[in-house]
Amino acid sequence: MSEPTDDTISDILKLTQTIAVVGASDNQSRPVYGVMKFLQRQGYRCMPVNPRLAGQELLGETVYASLRNIADSIDMVDVFRRSEEVAPIAEDAIAIGAKVLWMQLGVRNEAAAQLARDAGLEVVMNRCPAIEIPRLGL
Repeated sequence: MSEPTDDTISDILKLTQTIAVVGASDNQSRPVYGVMKFLQRQGYRCMPVNPRLAGQELLGETVYASLRNIADSIDMVDVFRRSEEVAPIAEDAIAIGAKVLWMQLGVRNEAAAQLARDAGLEVVMNRCPAIEIPRLGL
């Protein structure tokens, strides 16, 4: 499947307000921690998802065990998990009505991407919003 254009990525990042960060970590040396902190500084509300940390607070937000536990509306699901673990996350993203499934650098799952696209979600793979925002001047 073709990669999204810069215009599409720009539109996604401009329209997104809430981001569920799947694979969130309380380890400050992990990339996910820095990315979540960066996104918060850009004005996004980030909901951390990690069953191991569920109920705790991370960067001012309550950590959820799964996407389906989040009561608030989620615009984008940002996936920091191995490629082979994305399919059930895509199913959850569809179930909660997310608009975008975003897979981080090094994360690609064509079957999960197609599942999400078929359900009407935009899909971005192997990219990081913390890199795309400055690159696109957003």
